[in-house]
Parts: sequence; C-alpha cells; structure tokens
Amino acid sequence: MSPREIPGVVLVDSHERSVQGPCNLSREPVDGTILVVDALGPELYDAIVACSAVICAKGGRTGHMQSLCRSRGIPVLRVAPSELDALAGEATVLLDRASVVLGDAAPAAPAPRCPDAAFGDVESICVVVTDTADIRATNALAPRVEHADSFFIREEFLCFSAALSPIDSLRAGVREAERYGAAVASRLCPMVRELLPGQRLIMRLLDLRSDDAAKITSGDHVDDEPNPELGRHGARWLLGERRYPHAFRALRRHLRDRLGTDADRVRFAVPFINDCDEYVRLRRFLGLGDGTPLAVFVETPAAVHSAADFCASGAGELFVGTKDLIQFYLAADRGNHLVSSVYQTRHPAVLAALRQAVESGRGAGVPVHVFALGADLDHYARHIPVRRLMMCAAELRHLAERSAA
Repeated sequence: MSPREIPGVVLVDSHERSVQGPCNLSREPVDGTILVVDALGPELYDAIVACSAVICAKGGRTGHMQSLCRSRGIPVLRVAPSELDALAGEATVLLDRASVVLGDAAPAAPAPRCPDAAFGDVESICVVVTDTADIRATNALAPRVEHADSFFIREEFLCFSAALSPIDSLRAGVREAERYGAAVASRLCPMVRELLPGQRLIMRLLDLRSDDAAKITSGDHVDDEPNPELGRHGARWLLGERRYPHAFRALRRHLRDRLGTDADRVRFAVPFINDCDEYVRLRRFLGLGDGTPLAVFVETPAAVHSAADFCASGAGELFVGTKDLIQFYLAADRGNHLVSSVYQTRHPAVLAALRQAVESGRGAGVPVHVFALGADLDHYARHIPVRRLMMCAAELRHLAERSAA
C-alpha cells in the first residue's frame, strides 16, 4: 500500500525540511515523537518541548505556544480536524510540501537555498528564549553574533517549565505569593549566569489570558471571558492582582541575594498596556522608585499612540510585539486559521504603526526593539527602518549558521 499523504498548512517552519517519528496522541511528553493534538495550550508545555514536531487542527502562526515552538526550532503543521484520527504509527512531516506522510516516506529533497537574511545595519538583537539552553546555544555560535546583546523571556514560560500555577499561588496568601516569586527568580538565576559581558535579560511580567490560566489553575476560580484576547490580562490583570507586588518584591530580593550586583542585569517589561496612566499606576503598584527601569511592551494601537508618553514617563526601553499588534490593527485573530490570509505582517497599516513606535522612541532617545519573523527581517529593515530587533532563538541560530556557511 502506498503511503498516504495528508495536506496541511505550516504554522511554524524549521531548518529541518522533514521530521520523522512515531505519532504521540497521549498529550504526555515523549522524547522525539510527533505530538498530535487538536490545539496547542500551556498545559502541553512539557509535551511540546519533548517532541520533534507538532501536528494540530486549530490555531494560527503566532500564538504563544507557536512562539515556544519557533524558539525551540520545532515545526508545527496544521491539518483538517477530520484527519487527526488517521495520525497513528510512524509519520513524516514534509515542510516543503506542507504535508504529513503516514508510513514510510521517501527522503525529502533538499530545499533550494533562499537568499540569506542580512543583519545589515542592525545595532542590537534581543533574542526571544524559553530557557537557559537557548541562551547557552546562542552564545556558543561560531562566529558569535555580536548583535545579540539581550535575551527576552516571558514569566509564564518560566511558570510552565517549573509547573507553577501563578494564580493558585497568588491567591493563597502572602507567603505563597512570595514563594512563587522566589521560584520564578530561581529559574532566572541560571539564565543570568549564562550571559556574556554586556548582555542583559529582560523578563516580561506575567501575561496569562483567562482561557490559558484556567488550564493551569486548580484551586481558584478563573472567570470565563467571551473574548480572552481582549479581556483581563497584561497590565490590567496585574493591577487587579493584589498579591502580585509581594511576589515581585520576593523575586527581586531572591535575585539580589543569589546574584549580587548581577541582579541589575535582569530588567522587566510590562505587557499588554494601553497608556501612560496604566504605566504610572503599575510602577506605583509594584513599588518601583524613579530610578528603577521598567520597559513597555507595545502591542495595542493605543500603546503605539502612547509611545512618546511612555518614554516621557520613564520607560527606559520599548519592545514592539508585532504578533498582537497585527491582530488588533487588522481585526484578524492570530489564532483563527480562517482569517490567516488577513493577518499580514507587512500590511501598510502595520508598517506605519511600527514606524511610529520606532520614531517616538528615537525622538526621546529611548531604544526600541521590534519583533520580526526571520522572513520579515529585510523588509522591516528597509521599510521602517529599524536598527533594533527581537527574534526567536532558533531563527537567529539558523540565520547565523547559514551566513557563516
């Protein structure tokens, strides 16, 4: 019987053009398998990082778990929901054909080499990582990517990797909130020890949508919101979580106790924020003095409009999260594959927003890093223009290795 080939859509690409292995439908971590699930979520973190590829039936290219896969170099293929039940036994994901073959597949032909993306006039790259190994691998590149002078980690990814339930901890009392903060700090410390001289680590403060939070919360109620993407998360959630400041202070205390002056190499950024009023209130809520830096993650149209005000209010750095920004500018849910053709990373309105954020920072002397997929690097450099980038660790390593070849 000839192998059966099931067509799909590549959500996350990889430098490996084909990935072969047994299908894993258990939702449990099994090293080297092809994880088969209906949709990706935070409860699957361990299974995702253990797999060699993912096949799913729902989702877009830029969800949080897709970002995790992109940082780890794990390809993701979306197929029709009706095809999931057929995925069993050995399978081969063929990225050039955007398909999965059941049974034995012929080796994939080498893909034609695309022109290398050039770093050109890039001054700085903030590398999006998921763990200590990503920092170590980036700094071990030969030749070293000198532009990689900072690393970026989401607090929720630290939670997933440590099996922490932040809402359960924060709502169990001050002592549990402080334990949670110390546990997060303990995950940051080995990352700081991997930094080279002159490098920094930026942690984006906790940003859990209610649908994701519900999947990892067992001891407390999480509101069921009709539209979690536009609900209580990011800055608006932090401001309403009364014990988060206890966790944050414990985190910073733990870093200082364990790292000494190297604790200053860890910076923080506030996510999903709209305006200067929220920014000032959050600084006060967290107990940050005037001399303590707090960066802003720009990912809503309102935040683009407020970029200059953020700078004037003391934001020492801006990070532009294009994945959310695009979905809000174009009214295209990044997790809904039915509108994937509308979700355009190079849409004129998106480029205008990125340009406005960059120019606002430049006018105030505040650095602005713009997140870019590898395929968009040259385009953004030409059309914004931007000199400071954010990109996933696996994409940076792939580009660096190809440039060195």
